[in-house]
Amino acid sequence: MDTLKAGMTLTVEREVTEAMTTQRGEYRVFSTPSMVGFCESSAGQLVAPHLKPGQGQVGTVVTIRHMGPTAMGKKVRAEVELTGVDRRRLTFKIKVFDDVEQVGECDHERFIVDLDKYLGRLKKKIEG
Repeated sequence: MDTLKAGMTLTVEREVTEAMTTQRGEYRVFSTPSMVGFCESSAGQLVAPHLKPGQGQVGTVVTIRHMGPTAMGKKVRAEVELTGVDRRRLTFKIKVFDDVEQVGECDHERFIVDLDKYLGRLKKKIEG
């Protein structure tokens, strides 16, 4: 975690599959919930190599703007920038593009968690 610094970037590309789409007229297009998941997972990919053993990460805030449609079968690209590191709180700006234009933008926040504490808390909730 000590190696995470504001200004770090990562680009992630993915093909839009049917599971990531919704129907619009006669077309299947990249859905907003799938864009949210793509942004979160892309930010998570930037962070993962920097975690210490026993650490994990969770998303806590997503503010998304879906600006244009992308057809099923086309590729989307997330350009992730880590904009802030405040102890365990990480903030990101993410831009999403297809082959033609920018189709989304996202402000995202993640927290680095101690997995033992996190899973212990979850277990306590499950067991009542």
